[in-house]
Amino acid sequence: MKTKHVLLTILICVLAPLVLVTCTILSAAGRWAGEAVSVAQEEFGPRELLAKYEWFKDAAAQLDKKQADAKIFEVKLNVLTEIPRERWDRTDKEQYGVWAQEVAGVKASYNGLAAEYNAQMAKFNWRFCNVGTLPQGATVPLPREFKPYAEN
Repeated sequence: MKTKHVLLTILICVLAPLVLVTCTILSAAGRWAGEAVSVAQEEFGPRELLAKYEWFKDAAAQLDKKQADAKIFEVKLNVLTEIPRERWDRTDKEQYGVWAQEVAGVKASYNGLAAEYNAQMAKFNWRFCNVGTLPQGATVPLPREFKPYAEN
């Protein structure tokens, strides 16, 4: 009888820590899995998807505006360069310098935003770039990439 009690005591002493460790591991795995689901819901839920779509939509609109602004300044520069430079007075030279700086600034700003847009777009296969898979509230598919300005 004593042997049974001793064996039972040893068995309990060995199994109890194993059961405790197993429960702890399963509990941690459950928390980790729950946290992963929570993060996925936060990052890819309808509200967040619409917010990301809006960011991309706003960035695309800003990029389109910057392209249009650069073209306007380039047209102004071209009109001014139709006049021979020897006939330019001081104000023409100053205006040419201002417009040239504006073109450079707009292009630099465009390139920075285009790089950020492209980097964000490359992180995930955003479904709002595909017609037919837009998130609720989205209306227009967005471009996957904007090409940077390159000087010739």
